[in-house]
Amino acid sequence: MKELTTEQIDGFIYNGFIKIDNAFSTEIADECRIILWKEIQCDPNNAQSWTQPVVRIGELGLEPFKKAANTSILHNAFDQLVGKGNWLPKVTLGSFPIRFPCKEQAKDTGWHVDASFAGEDASNYFEWRINIQSKARGLLMLFLFSDVTEQDAPTLIKVGSHFDVAKILEPEGEKGLSFMELSQRINTISTRKINVAIGKAGTVYLCHPFIVHAAQNHYGTKPKFMAQPPLLTKKSFDISKIDTELCPVEKAILIGLRT
Repeated sequence: MKELTTEQIDGFIYNGFIKIDNAFSTEIADECRIILWKEIQCDPNNAQSWTQPVVRIGELGLEPFKKAANTSILHNAFDQLVGKGNWLPKVTLGSFPIRFPCKEQAKDTGWHVDASFAGEDASNYFEWRINIQSKARGLLMLFLFSDVTEQDAPTLIKVGSHFDVAKILEPEGEKGLSFMELSQRINTISTRKINVAIGKAGTVYLCHPFIVHAAQNHYGTKPKFMAQPPLLTKKSFDISKIDTELCPVEKAILIGLRT
């Protein structure tokens, strides 16, 4: 079974993400796109039906999505990055932000870190929280179900920004910060190189849960299909362990705090 190389794991620790080509087959990607076109009720052959810059679809647990999320390549990567067996299998995949070439600008393009556990009002995502243990969340994952070039609204990733976020979160303890509180704080992060999450259908980006990222507007011709699910963990991360027992997510948090 194919496993991540030492170089890939180091890239994840220091850059905050890795790109896995052919994480699932193009045939599975094709099946998933057919389902998503039906869900959004747009015509793939009629651009006049693409009236919004982004359409969001919630969790989908149909078989093609389960297959995409549960390949041996990904399962091995999960074990290597968050700790062997310390993750919950994906039975659904979502949400799906589907982006279209459109004159109207998208309104969800701000820099942010995805939250991982509910705040006082679980129904309000802006009140969901993030803490230094990354409670409940092991990874942010970007599943590409269509070919994505630099013109097709690829997700923007601030390389190494997970180190900065660790420093922001550490003083906040177990309570952490809300999605909105952290979004305001990351405006103070020093300039970081920006990576664009491009790739062929079947590509998956596995990102540190603290990575700062953003959507952008679509300037291409073909809609972009992707999912951005979390990988949920069985137990929170613990950076107090001895170094040899730390998984790559934990090592990255500790490096961020030490540098």
